[in-house]
Amino acid sequence: MQCGRNGRHVTCAASARGIAAHRFYLQYTGIFTKTLLKGCPVQAIQAHRLTDPVPDKNAAPAVDAKAAQDGDNGDIAKLAKGGRTNFFGFLLRLAARLPFLFIAGRLYGPEALGRFAYAILIVELAAQLATLGLRRGLAEQLSRTERPHVHVVFDGLLVSAIASAAAALLLIAFPQAMFPNSEINGFDRFLPLVILFIAGSDVALAALAYRYDIASTVRARAVIEPWTISIAAGALYFYSARDGLILSYVLSMLAAFVASIWPLLKSYGVPHGWRPKPVQLFQITRQNVPLAAADAVEWGSRRLDLFILGLFASPAIVGIYWAAQQVASLPQKLKTSFDPILGPVITRNLKENRLKEIAKQVGQVGFWIIAIQAGIGLALGIPGEGVMGLIGPEFVGGAVALAFLLAAEVVAATAVVSESVLVYVARHRNLMISLSMLTLQAILSVAFIMVARAYGLDGPYYAAAVALALMVALGFASVVKAVLLSRILGAPVNGWRWALVWAAAVATVVGWLFTQYLPEWAELAIGIPVILGLYGWIIWRRGFGEEDRELFRMRKRDDAAYPDSRD
Repeated sequence: MQCGRNGRHVTCAASARGIAAHRFYLQYTGIFTKTLLKGCPVQAIQAHRLTDPVPDKNAAPAVDAKAAQDGDNGDIAKLAKGGRTNFFGFLLRLAARLPFLFIAGRLYGPEALGRFAYAILIVELAAQLATLGLRRGLAEQLSRTERPHVHVVFDGLLVSAIASAAAALLLIAFPQAMFPNSEINGFDRFLPLVILFIAGSDVALAALAYRYDIASTVRARAVIEPWTISIAAGALYFYSARDGLILSYVLSMLAAFVASIWPLLKSYGVPHGWRPKPVQLFQITRQNVPLAAADAVEWGSRRLDLFILGLFASPAIVGIYWAAQQVASLPQKLKTSFDPILGPVITRNLKENRLKEIAKQVGQVGFWIIAIQAGIGLALGIPGEGVMGLIGPEFVGGAVALAFLLAAEVVAATAVVSESVLVYVARHRNLMISLSMLTLQAILSVAFIMVARAYGLDGPYYAAAVALALMVALGFASVVKAVLLSRILGAPVNGWRWALVWAAAVATVVGWLFTQYLPEWAELAIGIPVILGLYGWIIWRRGFGEEDRELFRMRKRDDAAYPDSRD
């Protein structure tokens, strides 16, 4: 068999039986594939939009049983490799984030850190809205278009740039939104210009993820961005102790943007013949409003606590809580490790109407995330005072808040993985659930703070109160979203397994013993590895099956699951 490629059109010389099979495939599927007819690259384009957001559970599958089994195994391999690649990125991010927290805490102090945290809170919220849901929606746009993919990607970049510019101008005009409790000095007013870099980087990395290029995300987000901010924060402290953190943040976002755009141009090329189309740009914006809102709500659930705390506590308490958030966000990145690869896999299976396989993949990824997050949460939470003490002695009071934040990340895993499907099949209901969760979180946060105030408790307890409210609200969202998705798919999506209980129990007892009978340095240097080791050994022996261990297999044939796509 000989295969040739000419731009977006692909030709294959095959037997009459192979051609007939190819025509049948095109007629009944309309998905993208790279492995049909034993390696002949064929592109099947779906000519019509998916108009019904909820697939028909009674519809006949688009592929036969053997193909479905092979496809499901391939999907698990893709999910495993994508998550594995980003897990290494998580380790790199951990190695880079800790020096930044140490520099920010020891050199700048909690008050300067609180000012910095509130400013970037507002900026990153605007950046989330400016992406217009394209971080997850771009895969759907690419999977159903007949236009050159590079044109669709640049449409997305243009739309996000327009939205970013509008948001930046608004914040430049009203900088008090970023600095409500401090004076505006120097170039503080122009900090919102960084929104253009953040949103553009997100869209570029989403486009690369559609072609299974996860390495670019790891390089930009886990290496270049955190190491740039760490090095710049240390160097700029000697230039300005007041503005050093903000300036280092701007430099890190700019560096991440360059690291995202360069591989995008290498992968997709220059958009020859591209012309912006106002009508299509408006349609992209309108279609992605629910996705953008869902992204903003999910992101906001991790920032609303900081916003509410800032209304009741001093900047120093806000800075301590933000530091605890940064430690807790390290295991949170494990959920986003699967986002780039999970989106393309889900959209393809939705077009094949393989709902049972989607449910299986959601449960599989959910268990992976819960298992890893729980282990890291225990390792960081049990010696929490020692972990927070590394940042600075003033930060030890945030240990209780850290424990609640780490627990919140574990209970949120099911909601986040379920949402990765709900944004395609029930986006409006998913949005309503997310808004309900946000409302519940706000009510509980204020109520818990009022209770702490009534008992005469001080600032650190306010931080613990908002963290507890976040944990409860995320637990509510996980249950409701998992139930909704199970009903839509007609299969359970729960990633819970009893081995998690036994592993957590053993790790907790051992960790508690370390905190009671060993000095603080030994809690961190010896206790954390021992907690992770025992927990991981029990999960591996009692919780992981054959497909679960796919996550840790490093094989050359995994590369076949990531064909280079140049559509």
